[in-house]
Amino acid sequence: MSARNHLPSGLVTFMFTDIEGSTRLAQMLGPGYRPVLSEHRRLLRSILSASEGIELFTEGDSFFVAFADAAAALDACLGAQRALASHDWPSPESAPRVRMGLHTGHAVPLSGEYASPEVHRAARIAAAAHGGQVLCSGATAQHAAPLPVGVSLLDLGLHRLRGFDDRERLFQLVAPGLERQFPRPRTADAVPHNLPTQITSFVGRQAERAELHELVAEQRLVTVVGAGGAGKTRLAVELAGGVVESYPDGVWFVDLAPVTDPGLVAFAIAAVLGLRPEPGRPMVDTLVEYAAARRMLLLLDTCDAQPAATAEVISRLLTGGGGVRVLATSREPCGLPGEVVWRIPPLSADPGPDGGPSEAVALLLARTVAARGGRRAGVVETDDLRRVVSRLDGLPLAIELAAARLRVLSASQLAERLDDVLGTLDAGRDEPVGAASTDGRFVASQVDTIDLGGAGAVAPAVHGRTATQRHVTMQATVTWSYRTLGPRAARLLRWLAVFSGPVDLTTVEWLFDDDALDPLAVLVDKSMLQVEPHAAGSTYRMLDPIRAYAARRLVDAGEERAARDRHVAWSLHALQRAHLGSDGRPVTLSLYSLDPLADELRAALRWTATGGSARLGLQIASGLDQWWRERGLAREGRLWLFRLYGRIAETGERIPEAELAAAYHMHSLHAGADGEFAEELRFSQQAEAAARQAGDAALLARVLSGRAAPLVDMGRLAEAEQICRELLDWAGREGVTGETLFAVYGLAELLWQRGALDEAAELLGAARPVEASRPVERGRRTVDMLLGMVALARGDLVAAHDHLVVALRSRMLHGFHRRTCDALNAMAVRCALGGDPSTAALLFGAAQANRSVLRTTAGMFGGYWAQQQADLRTVIGDGEFDRAYAQGAKLSLDEAVELALGIEHPDLAAGSSRFAAGAGQFPGLPPRLPAEPAPHRSGAFGYVSDVSREVLDRRELP
Repeated sequence: MSARNHLPSGLVTFMFTDIEGSTRLAQMLGPGYRPVLSEHRRLLRSILSASEGIELFTEGDSFFVAFADAAAALDACLGAQRALASHDWPSPESAPRVRMGLHTGHAVPLSGEYASPEVHRAARIAAAAHGGQVLCSGATAQHAAPLPVGVSLLDLGLHRLRGFDDRERLFQLVAPGLERQFPRPRTADAVPHNLPTQITSFVGRQAERAELHELVAEQRLVTVVGAGGAGKTRLAVELAGGVVESYPDGVWFVDLAPVTDPGLVAFAIAAVLGLRPEPGRPMVDTLVEYAAARRMLLLLDTCDAQPAATAEVISRLLTGGGGVRVLATSREPCGLPGEVVWRIPPLSADPGPDGGPSEAVALLLARTVAARGGRRAGVVETDDLRRVVSRLDGLPLAIELAAARLRVLSASQLAERLDDVLGTLDAGRDEPVGAASTDGRFVASQVDTIDLGGAGAVAPAVHGRTATQRHVTMQATVTWSYRTLGPRAARLLRWLAVFSGPVDLTTVEWLFDDDALDPLAVLVDKSMLQVEPHAAGSTYRMLDPIRAYAARRLVDAGEERAARDRHVAWSLHALQRAHLGSDGRPVTLSLYSLDPLADELRAALRWTATGGSARLGLQIASGLDQWWRERGLAREGRLWLFRLYGRIAETGERIPEAELAAAYHMHSLHAGADGEFAEELRFSQQAEAAARQAGDAALLARVLSGRAAPLVDMGRLAEAEQICRELLDWAGREGVTGETLFAVYGLAELLWQRGALDEAAELLGAARPVEASRPVERGRRTVDMLLGMVALARGDLVAAHDHLVVALRSRMLHGFHRRTCDALNAMAVRCALGGDPSTAALLFGAAQANRSVLRTTAGMFGGYWAQQQADLRTVIGDGEFDRAYAQGAKLSLDEAVELALGIEHPDLAAGSSRFAAGAGQFPGLPPRLPAEPAPHRSGAFGYVSDVSREVLDRRELP
């Protein structure tokens, strides 16, 4: 070593070293510390003696050395670290970890020492280093060039050193024999955080971000819980970026995804905070001590990688100091006292407040622009993009993967392929290499969707998974959660995949045939199921990508047939319940009760048509019969029936003739509603043949009741009337008159058509008690509808109004939408005859618009409606009619019905003399009704009274 009086002057490189954690090392080693310290000094001095460095100051475990040459200083540090690393210390724990810092600047010695800010800068650089690390300034890096072979300097970026206002670019010495991975330097950055830089824009979530911001401000532990790919990390990082200024000691992002050992959780957090292990001390104790006096926010991402260990560390941190707050992301709660669990919802599919695209569509649009090289999606694709996001349940990862598919597919092509969600989104993507778990199951690689560059290095012991594998495919994302399930929870998840929508607890218990509460709670906690609270109780919904995954697992487990057969049985049970009240007795059928079941019943039908029992499929189709026709889905009903016929032919399953007759009869009705009149007649004939083969008179009566319909549709009215009359006579002789209600309706329509109004009224009056006794029929109020038509033909507006309002209200109340359109048309005629042509035109427009949506024909009354509209045009003129008609066409069915039910009763109209006979009664009492005439016998259906008199004394049927 050179003499102290030959200190370099001018461009000088200063070196500072010390032992990291020397105080704790001394406490741990006791008397053994002095030999370690002495050996440390000897090794350093032996290296320095071979260099041009001059030792200026040594105190305790620190060295201060000056070099005239920057390259020599760098070489001395390299030799010193290698010597320390290769030395045989008494024990691994006793090996000193020395940090070193270099800086080069202009300095002039005075009286054997330096008084220069460059010395302080070098000291601060050394203080920023970690044990085993060599840091140098940009000036040293510049003047040390060229570097020896195999040696390089790693640029760590700009940092603000303590006591300095400017920012210094720091470099780390990298060479064989030296550690490479270290936490970020210990510097005094103005905004201390390591939040990852996002490479894509943040879309939507304004309401969620505001809600979460408030929670984080008020609570010390907030856990963002959601399914894989739900956007937890992205939302948490976005939120944390907005609150950096609120935490003087920093906002620190810690990715726990790569942690493969529970014992390494504390090490991963400590590494981000710049902490190193201390000899003989648990890492969590070092971490808690560091955090105790600080005010900072820890963003712990993917806590479900090691849930128990992470929860323990969080608990220690929160109890160790009051200034620490934790924002965690996980697929399940941490389960700690004081934890606020905030479940992230899917991206909204509702239009924006300004009428713009929904959040889900906006994300897909934004990512599509990137996927297509800046080319925006066309306006014509908007509807298809909405279809795509609705199928993906607003799951951000699924939307991101879908956007990548739009490089090669149009939006419509993508939407059509999403029946196989996993296959479509994951096509062409390599599955990440998995690791086997301890139980032998496949373990998906854990990844993150954000760029971790610059987020701080991770300790070498934390390893095993790359940064993007978990979210490369939906399969890998869901596998990550599935592997954590126990056998019962995994089985419940697989079996729930047979349902297409939300289920309630009763349904889960019915399906599982076991105590389902515990496994259900596990699936909710792990975000495999979404809870949707309702007044009547919670329901549980599985996102479509998770359902697709679970369905694959169901097949792999060999459980598909058992689970889907169970679902079919549940579907039949649900159909039965739709016809029963809370007391188990039949109630008036409401098609609204079938609306929430439709998708489940379709799923059950799909199975019966492809892998299950076609006979059970026909039973489900029978339950959907009226719903299909009243919702304008007669064609769908026909297609399902054709598929079931094909399944019967394929398997040879034996179907009783009576059930085939009912199916063919139903098919005939669907064909007629769909305008396929030849098919309607053909299946009506097949139904008759099967019913005769079954030998059931009641069934034959029901089937033959529909025979007139195809004849009417084909214009063969006289033949249709003859068939109805013959059927009614035959049914009377056979004692099955009650099964011919449909024939009574048909005959009444035919009588109305040719003006035989008295006979029609008499026939309908007799049919009323039969209709009232049938829960499946009475909600349609066909008797009232037809009596209203008879009253219109007679010009009796009072009776017409009463009958039609009852029919309209009941049909809408019970969900018979197609028939509601007929009642709206009839109310339009009533308005036209009552002197309100504008309302009449408006109701005609509303009825036609809603009928068009339902894709149904006008039937028997189509010509009558057209004639009435033509007459109305003549009265008010084309312009006024078209204006009112167009206005009505804008009304929804609910709005049109509300308008029609609000029409003033004819008796309340100005000048009405209907109740003039009431004069002289006490004020406030209703007028006395005319006495009911004695009923008279007519036909097989019994008693009937005058239509208008009977209406005034009518009670609402249940």
